[in-house]
Amino acid sequence: MVDDMSPTSTTHEAPSAPRDATPRGPFLPRLAVLWQFVRPHRRTLLLGLVLGLGTTAATLATPMVTKWVLDTLGTGESLTPAVLTLVGLLVVGLVLGLWQWVLLGTLAERVVLDARSSMVRRFFRARIGALTGRPTGELVTRVTSDTVLLREAASSSLVNLVNLAVSLVGTVVLMGVLDLVLLGTTLGAIVAIGVLVGALMPRIAKAQEKAQESLGSLGGTLEGGLRAIRTIKASRAEGRQIDRVLDDAQDSARHSVRAVRTEAVAWSIAGGGIQLAIIVILALGAWRVDQGLLAVSSLVAFLLYAFQIVEPVTGLTMNVTQLQAGIAAAGRIREVQAIEPEEDDDPAARRPAGVGAASGTAAPHDAPRLSLRGVTARYLPGGEPVVRDLDLDVPARGQGAVVGPAGAGKTTTFSLLLRFLQPESGRILLDGVPYDDLTFDDVRRRFAYVEQETPVVPGTIRENLRLSDPAATEKAMWAALAQVRLDAKVRSLPDGLDTSLVGTTVSGGERQRVALARAVLHAPDVLLLDEATAQVDGLTEAAVHAVIEDLARDRAVVTIAHRLSTVIDADVILVMEDGRVRARGTHPQLLATDELYRELVAALRIATEEAPAPR
Repeated sequence: MVDDMSPTSTTHEAPSAPRDATPRGPFLPRLAVLWQFVRPHRRTLLLGLVLGLGTTAATLATPMVTKWVLDTLGTGESLTPAVLTLVGLLVVGLVLGLWQWVLLGTLAERVVLDARSSMVRRFFRARIGALTGRPTGELVTRVTSDTVLLREAASSSLVNLVNLAVSLVGTVVLMGVLDLVLLGTTLGAIVAIGVLVGALMPRIAKAQEKAQESLGSLGGTLEGGLRAIRTIKASRAEGRQIDRVLDDAQDSARHSVRAVRTEAVAWSIAGGGIQLAIIVILALGAWRVDQGLLAVSSLVAFLLYAFQIVEPVTGLTMNVTQLQAGIAAAGRIREVQAIEPEEDDDPAARRPAGVGAASGTAAPHDAPRLSLRGVTARYLPGGEPVVRDLDLDVPARGQGAVVGPAGAGKTTTFSLLLRFLQPESGRILLDGVPYDDLTFDDVRRRFAYVEQETPVVPGTIRENLRLSDPAATEKAMWAALAQVRLDAKVRSLPDGLDTSLVGTTVSGGERQRVALARAVLHAPDVLLLDEATAQVDGLTEAAVHAVIEDLARDRAVVTIAHRLSTVIDADVILVMEDGRVRARGTHPQLLATDELYRELVAALRIATEEAPAPR
C-alpha cells in the first residue's frame, strides 16, 4: 500500500524494467534496432558513403600510380604526368575526407539529438507508474551516456564498415592484378586473422553491454544518495553510501576493462597478423623478383597495398566493436521509447474543450464538483487493490480533509483524481462528465496540486510560479506571493523573482509557500493539498490557512490532513480505511461516532476539548 505520509512513495508503482533487457540474438535483427535511429537521416548517410568511397578510390589508385612512376624511370619519358596524378589523388582524398568527416560528425550529433529529444519527450509524457518504478539516475544515464555510444555507431561506423569493406575488396583485387602468389599469401593471413578476431567479438559485445548496465545502476545509486545527502550525513552513513556507489563504479569499470582487454587482444591480433604477413610477403616477393618472376615496381606497389590493407582489417575490427556498443545503447534507448505514454485514445471523439467540465464554468452550489462511483484501482496487475469500490463526492466549494492510517488510499485517491492512475473499474466524473470523455489536459487544468515534499522544479521563482499559467503577469505573481506572506522575502533577495530555487537561498518551507502561491495564481476549480503547512512555521501557518479559507469560498480545497489545524478547519472530513471511505462528517461529529477517527485524533494529539463547534 502506498504510504500516504510520503506522496512520492513508489512502493507499489510499476516494477523497474529488467537491467539486462538489451536486445540479443542474431546480429542483423539487432542492427535493425540501430537502423531505426539512422533511417530519418539516410540521405545524409548515403552522401557520406559516396564521399567515403571517393576517398577509398583515391587511396586504392595511389600504389598503381606509384608503380607508374617507377616504371617510367629509365625510359626517358616525363615523370610530370605521374607525379601530378599522385598530387591530384592526394588533394582529392583530403577534400573528400574532410567533407565526409564534417558531414558524418554533424549527422552523429543530429542522431544523438533526435534520440535525446525522443527520450525526454517520452519521460515527461509517460504514465507516472511507468517512470517511478525505475531509478531516476538510470533514466538520466540513458539520455546522457547511452546516446554518446549511439553517436558513432549510428553514423561513421555504418559508413566506415562499407568503405573499409570496399577498400579491403578493392585492395585484394588490385593485389591479384599485380601477383596472384603474393595475393594467396595475403588472403591466408586475412582469413586466419578474421577467424581469431570473430571469435572475440561476442565477448566484447557482452562486456560492453554489462558495462552500460552497471553505469545505469551507478547513476541511479548516486542520484538517490545525493538527494538524501542530509539524511545520510545525519545517520553517519557516508562511508556505507560511498561503498555502495563505488561498488557500482567498480562493477562498471570491471566490465569496461574486460571489454578493453578483449578489444586490445583483437586489435593486436589484427595488426600483428597483418604486419607478420607483410614480412612474409616481402621475403617471398624479394625471392620472386630475384627469380625474374616479378617486377620491382610491382613488388613495391604490392607492398604499398599490403601496408594499406592493415587499415581496413583493423578498422573493420574496431568499427564492428563500436557498432556492437551502439547496438547495445540503441536497445536501451528503445526500452525508453517503449514506456507507456499518457495519451488520449481518440482525441477527435472527446467532448470539445468548451463543453461541460472542460469549460471551467461554475457549478451549482449544491452539485458535486467531483464524484467517484465504485472506483477500484491497483498499481500492479494481479496485485491487491489500493482502493476498493470507492464512493465519494467533492463539493464545488468548501474545504475538505482526508484522514486515515498509512495505506488507507489517501494519496492513491489524489492520483486517481489527477489521472496519474487509471481506475480498473468504476467511474470518475468532473462536473457530471465522465473522465473517459475528457482529455488529460481537460482534467488537469481544473486542478492545482501541492505536494507535501514540494519537489523543486529546476528554475527560478518566476518560472515556478508560471508553471501552470505561463501568461501570468508580474503584478499577479506578487499578489500571490503576498497572500502566502512571501513577497517581502522575495523582494529582499538580490535577484527577486529571478532567484533560482535550486540553491539554498530559499528554505524548504518557503519553497512550499512558492508552490501554494503557484496554486493561488492558477486559481483552479479544485486545489489538492498534501498537508500544505507541513514545513512552515507557526506564524506562517495561520496565513496559509487564511489563504486556503479564502480559496475555499468559491472553489473546492481538499487536503490530506496530518495536522490539527487542517482537520478542525475542514467543512467535511473523510475517514479512509483499506481503500474505502469509512466515515464522513465534521470534527465533532466524527469524534462522537467513529472509533478510528478518535484513534487518529489521539495519535495526532488533538485536544478534543479545543475543537470548535461544528459550522
